Amino acid sequence: MIRRPRNRVSAVAALLLLATAGLTSQRGGMELTVNTPASLAHVADRVRDIDRQDLARAFARVGLRVPPRIHVTLIPEDDARARATPAWVVGLASGSRDIAIFPGRIGSSPASYPYDSLESVVWHEVVHLAISGQAGGQPLPRWFHEGVAMSVEQGWGAASQARLLLAAVSNPGLSDLGRLFASGSQPEAASAYLLAAALVSDIQERHGAATPGAIVDRVARGVPFTQAFALETGETPSEAATHAWQVYRRLTNWIPVLTTASSLWLGIMALASMAFLATLRKRWRRRREWDEEDKEASSDASPTVH
Repeated sequence: MIRRPRNRVSAVAALLLLATAGLTSQRGGMELTVNTPASLAHVADRVRDIDRQDLARAFARVGLRVPPRIHVTLIPEDDARARATPAWVVGLASGSRDIAIFPGRIGSSPASYPYDSLESVVWHEVVHLAISGQAGGQPLPRWFHEGVAMSVEQGWGAASQARLLLAAVSNPGLSDLGRLFASGSQPEAASAYLLAAALVSDIQERHGAATPGAIVDRVARGVPFTQAFALETGETPSEAATHAWQVYRRLTNWIPVLTTASSLWLGIMALASMAFLATLRKRWRRRREWDEEDKEASSDASPTVH
């Protein structure tokens, strides 16, 4: 009579532990543990279902190796840790194993940038773990971390390109990137993400997609980052930044031209001309239909000849 209640309590406690302590799954050579409250169990399922083979292929392209063990903690917005973290921060990576994700912020403004999905957040943060682990704990610049992460998870599209044009107008340097990342402001951090992504993308285009991983491997062997970067690319990080952003600065030179009064007037005239031609075409098509209808009517009204 006494044991049954104890068994029931033990069963309930076990279920709660499974829901809150997290489950471990291992696929594709990566052990993934998700620690989540019961309210975010459905999110945890999505994290566990991340395509790890696709992830490994994307990492291989940039010369990185997927960490063997990853521990993800999902944090709800009513948690004290969420209240202590800026509202625009969606994910945090620590060391070579631990990730914290705030799922309630994904897809909400302003926290959605640069992520557009839970999967992109996971990918982005796993890149940070991979870089830290592959570098053996050696220091690497924040812009390098973020630029490589965005090159893997591809969290920027056409809207980001437009924002990048504006960010490049000021002709920033690498020291400006550090200031933007450290500002604590979401708009400035967003600009820093974009500039870092453009820099890493340009490096990959000119020196090979796997260049970031090669730089990290040199750093792991004790080579300072600046020297490792120069050995792989033949230029300093500052020179690479100048080359990468000057492309966007050339494009931004057209912005004042496209916003002058004369250009706006020409644009209005062009639109008006297109509208006028479209109207003429509609009238011509309608007149033709009327003519055909008139021919059919006259043909039906004519007498039949035997």
